[in-house]
Amino acid sequence: MARLVRSLARPAPLAAACGIVLAALMAAHPAASLEASLRGVAVWWDVLFPALFPFFVMAELMLGFGVVHFFGTLLDPLMRPLFRLPGIAGFVVTMGLISGYPVGARLASRLREQGQISRTEGERLVAFVTTSDPIFLIGAVSVGFFHDPALAPVLAAAHYGGALVIGLAFRRYRRQDPLTPAESPRNARLVPAAFAAMHRARTADGRTPGRLLADAVGSALRLNTVVGGLVVFFSVVMELLARARVLDLFVAMLQALLQGAGLPAQTASAFASGLFEVTLGAKAAGEADAALAHRAAAAAWVLSWAGLSVHAQIASIIGTTDIRYAPFLAARAAHGVIGAALVYLLWGLLGP
Repeated sequence: MARLVRSLARPAPLAAACGIVLAALMAAHPAASLEASLRGVAVWWDVLFPALFPFFVMAELMLGFGVVHFFGTLLDPLMRPLFRLPGIAGFVVTMGLISGYPVGARLASRLREQGQISRTEGERLVAFVTTSDPIFLIGAVSVGFFHDPALAPVLAAAHYGGALVIGLAFRRYRRQDPLTPAESPRNARLVPAAFAAMHRARTADGRTPGRLLADAVGSALRLNTVVGGLVVFFSVVMELLARARVLDLFVAMLQALLQGAGLPAQTASAFASGLFEVTLGAKAAGEADAALAHRAAAAAWVLSWAGLSVHAQIASIIGTTDIRYAPFLAARAAHGVIGAALVYLLWGLLGP
């Protein structure tokens, strides 16, 4: 019996068992599965595709034209002492903050594929740059779900402040591994060295502008298709788990845990939904029957954890490299706790 349990706990048999269960649930609820799929397609086509596609294309173009290397040289004196990352990672951090998940992970993977960063640096970077974009945090969560624009400052400070804490903490991750050498000598003037780095990168790429644009569009379309498929898949999974009452059981367990920690049990549905998908979790946090500070903390956890749907997107992106998923998972778990804690710490200062 013990041998059977150990066998089923292995990844391959466990995945097969989950697949069989999901297939059975889809057969039992075909109409609900179709409706959930259509909702997932609508979210991807109406929101995610137009939001992510330009950033994916722009990221590829900037890599090809050497713009990333230009800013990398300028940011090198800041990134190395603070985060034990080469300067080229600074551009990835900026893009990740502006455009949200999973653009930062995509850029980090591309840098790793090109040999611009080591595996350890890639793992530090992916753990650091996986954040929500400001438009979603302010427009969708604060205004759309909570109907309170004044909530944005505390949510932003908690979410992005938590990301900064993760970045600083991960500088100690595999500290014995050497840093990637800087492209330019230490005594070189930054601006001329940055232009020289951009020229070298452009020359090494060698593609014509037309070819580079075509490749960037094709790469962005392929990646967006993967993102869309995962969104649809998790939309169906959430619906099937709800139909099977699994979510109800999970919510009940979370309610007991929250009550034991002295927190309102009414936010359990936000944590349960947010475990799987960011939008649903943030929406549930906004609708929970609890004090605003507790609902904001739940939303900060959801945004920082990012949901298994985003985790699957990141895993598919970094799967083309040797960057490992485990450090990213640990960073998301820590970021969720830190983000929620920062809401309570900052509430008296920034709360509405």
